[in-house]
Amino acid sequence: MVLSDKMDKTVVVGVERLVPHPEYKKYVRRQNKFAAHDAGNQCKPGDRVLIEESRPLSKTKSWVVVEVLEKATI
Repeated sequence: MVLSDKMDKTVVVGVERLVPHPEYKKYVRRQNKFAAHDAGNQCKPGDRVLIEESRPLSKTKSWVVVEVLEKATI
C-alpha cells in the first residue's frame, strides 16, 4: 500500500505482515516501509502496488514499482 507520494519519482510503500507474539501467542501486525522508484509518478496514497527489488538507486531506494494492482477509492 502506498503511504506517501510527496517525492519526485519515489513513493513510500508500507508492507504489512502478521507475526505471532512470542509470549501471548496472538498475531500482531508489523509494518515495514520501503522507498520505491515510480518512474511515471502514477501512484497515489492508498494504491496497492507490486514492488520488486533492484539495484540501489539512491541511499534509501532499492525497490521499483512493477505495477499498480488496485487504485485507491477516495
